[in-house]
Amino acid sequence: MAKKNENRVLVSLMCEECKNINYTEEKNKKNTPEKLELNKYCKFCRKTTKHKETKK
Repeated sequence: MAKKNENRVLVSLMCEECKNINYTEEKNKKNTPEKLELNKYCKFCRKTTKHKETKK
């Protein structure tokens, strides 16, 4: 049976404009040690904004 991978971590993505946490994503710490920055749609701002990784 497969062992659960300890390298994958659950992170939250927070909108930089309104500071709401809109998304949760899984990331591999080994492949991407730096923080995630993605352009995503924010339903509170009603536009596409930059979302940064925060701890859950």
